[in-house]
Amino acid sequence: MISWFEAVVLGLIQGLTEFLPISSSAHIRVVSAFFGWQDPGAAFTAVIQLGTEAAVVIYFRKEIWEIISTWTRSLWTPGLRGHHSARMGWYVIVGTIPIVVLGLLFKDSIESVFRDLRLIGTTLIVFGLVLWFADRTARNRLTLERHLSFTHALVYGFAQSLALIPGVSRSGGTISAGLLLDYRREEAAKYSFLLAIPAVLGAGFLELSKIGEGPAPAWGPTILATVISFVVGYLAVSWFLKYISTHRFTGFVIYRIALGVLIIALVSTGVLDPSA
Repeated sequence: MISWFEAVVLGLIQGLTEFLPISSSAHIRVVSAFFGWQDPGAAFTAVIQLGTEAAVVIYFRKEIWEIISTWTRSLWTPGLRGHHSARMGWYVIVGTIPIVVLGLLFKDSIESVFRDLRLIGTTLIVFGLVLWFADRTARNRLTLERHLSFTHALVYGFAQSLALIPGVSRSGGTISAGLLLDYRREEAAKYSFLLAIPAVLGAGFLELSKIGEGPAPAWGPTILATVISFVVGYLAVSWFLKYISTHRFTGFVIYRIALGVLIIALVSTGVLDPSA
């Protein structure tokens, strides 16, 4: 069972790492293993992500309201169907399809095999290099309003679905896809955050029924971790969007590779149990 102290630590980690391209689920898994804590599991991770997604909803509340209201009205008002916000509504829906389908197909693996520390260490390194390559080759010229299409939305969506494996990073995967498509860094990040909302909220609410039952953590620590992740997450998303407007992702890449190497080394030397 997760203690109150563990809930505070994991809530802080979730809030700090959800929007950075370093994988929040990997950090929750790794920190728990490092301190000898029980793996909090996929259900706990999915539920406390509701806190960070609430932070995104509030941060982008004006854009989200514009998208929802315009998309809804466009269903019976043909003149609105070409509006950017109406199209964005469809792009978010289309981009969400891959992770929903793959999440259902690989549900058992997500809760077991994908949480192996050796796999997490490897994905941190590999997708860190992918982010480095995307950042170095991107021309940073496209905008969402003028260039986002259904094809690009699907590419983003499949990139997001890779985050079903801890270590890939939801934001890292989708931002890398956006950079490879030549979108500006801040534009790629913005769509990444908007695209994550339906998937994360859906997964979080789906896993709510498991909290407090069987091996899943109790309600109290889970709620505490969720609230902390919301507060810290709001500050993190605000900082991150400002940071990437003038900086590359090099620091995050170095951190990912160093952490991945450390995890693999600790597992190889028997310090960490890869499946504990």
